[in-house]
Amino acid sequence: MYDNYDDKNNVTYHSTGGYGDGYYPGPAGKDSYSGYEDQYKSTYTTYSSTTGGNKKNDKKKGKFFRKAITAAALAAIFGVVSGAGFYATNYLIEEANDTGSRTESVGSVQDTETNSDSNLVNSITDSSNPQGIATVYDVTQVVDKVMPSVVSITNISTQTINSYFFGQSGTYENQSSGSGIIVGQNDTELLIVTNNHVVEGSDTLSIQFIDDSTVDAQIKGTDADMDLAVVAVPLEKISADTLNQIKVATLGDSESLQVGEPAIAIGNALGYGQSVTTGVISALNRNITIDNVTSSLIQTDAAINPGNSGGALLNMNGELIGINAVKYASSEVEGMGYAIPISAAEPIIDELMNRETRSKVDANETPYLGISPVDVTAEASQTYGIPVGVYVSQVMEGTAAEKGGLKKGDIITAFDGQKVSSTNDLNNILQYYAAGTTLDLTIQRASDNGYTEATVTVTLGKKVQQAQ
Repeated sequence: MYDNYDDKNNVTYHSTGGYGDGYYPGPAGKDSYSGYEDQYKSTYTTYSSTTGGNKKNDKKKGKFFRKAITAAALAAIFGVVSGAGFYATNYLIEEANDTGSRTESVGSVQDTETNSDSNLVNSITDSSNPQGIATVYDVTQVVDKVMPSVVSITNISTQTINSYFFGQSGTYENQSSGSGIIVGQNDTELLIVTNNHVVEGSDTLSIQFIDDSTVDAQIKGTDADMDLAVVAVPLEKISADTLNQIKVATLGDSESLQVGEPAIAIGNALGYGQSVTTGVISALNRNITIDNVTSSLIQTDAAINPGNSGGALLNMNGELIGINAVKYASSEVEGMGYAIPISAAEPIIDELMNRETRSKVDANETPYLGISPVDVTAEASQTYGIPVGVYVSQVMEGTAAEKGGLKKGDIITAFDGQKVSSTNDLNNILQYYAAGTTLDLTIQRASDNGYTEATVTVTLGKKVQQAQ
């Protein structure tokens, strides 16, 4: 319905129709609008001119009417009424509306814009986004759901400094921060997954929960190649109030991820406490090589900073799809962070969760194996055709290694069921076993057909301190 003002007769009249046919001079050269009924049979209000209306604006609006009609007519001709016709109708309404307010509906997407001289508000709600319209996501509900599952980890370790200038060495206490995710619970422990490099070399580990309470933890198991570790917190050390606030994370499926879908990262960035960043899945199956180990990772542009290691990468359902790892992040460029896919990590996490929890042994119980080790890196393995692990270049006489049957040339690949890829791995494991402990070593031994896997049983000895 059109509201029209007749300047000559000083009356306002109405005419109904589908699409207005624009501006026409009225009686005696005065301005007026006329409408007509066309094939669309649509009725709507376009413009109301009241006493004292501006003729110049009237002409301008008439031109807008003609543009809208043209677009609608083209839509009908080419059979695109639902697209161009929709645009024409809203174009007409938008330009004719003095408040500058417009509401559009496209499929399941609603777009409301409010325009003023100093304000522009865009709000988009998207359920399926069939038109490919950019969408703004509200992640507050996801964060509220998952934050109780994310913890901060503090690693206090002893570092040794060698002074080549003075020919002396010294030690100092080092503190580093990381993140973790609560992934399980048994009868006596709360189990948290993180990166191996977050807990590596620790003297003490402390876990901070969502309520800021802090509890000491112990390493349950590690996998250096996958950069994964599981730490355990005794349930008896966690208050009832904290237990009521924390929860176990829900694991997702990283195999079903698609490039471009939203991603949320939560972690203890820079050690300041939990923070949230958002982005998208930038790429899948990125092969990144660190320390001669190649890993297939998720790439995301959600900011992952120091302290985020071991934290959660989530989908919009609040499911854990990756474990963030700053170790793999690029320092040369922005917007390239990486996470270990949860589908690849899950079987390793399950195995680590079922290991016996051990504490570091006292100095007077430090074990001694009795070998001279040499690392077989991935590069050396490829070059010489030998397995990755710790090569035994020498076996000390009368030691646990000799008594257990280790030979020069053997390559240690596992210690008490835990994978060993380097001397560092072996030493990190040994510090949790007291002298006198009996266990199995998995080795690769040279044979006529290459290398054959074997198992030797050793009882760890105690290293005799040399007199100074």
